[in-house]
Amino acid sequence: MSEKRIRRTKEFKFKVAIEAIKGHKTISELAAEFSVHPNQITEWKKELLEHGADIFVSATENDGKRIEEERNDLYRAVGQQKVQIDWLKKTLGISRLPNDGL
Repeated sequence: MSEKRIRRTKEFKFKVAIEAIKGHKTISELAAEFSVHPNQITEWKKELLEHGADIFVSATENDGKRIEEERNDLYRAVGQQKVQIDWLKKTLGISRLPNDGL
């Protein structure tokens, strides 16, 4: 007999992890209070401690990451189009297309 998996919101995970970091209660007490397995609380606490600094990432850093991802997507699309064009040239027996060098 399997139990249905419970999905927790990020706000809930954050709240529980903060309580664990505060240390006012033991992990076992928190587990009983929030109806969560102690190992899960430990994992959320670890994630918060490791990635909590990402909250303070500046807008320019976020923009830089976004721009880099967009650039990579565009390069991937151009590469795919280049492969398709080369395949069409080969299939149709065309050595050059108009505006091929542009």
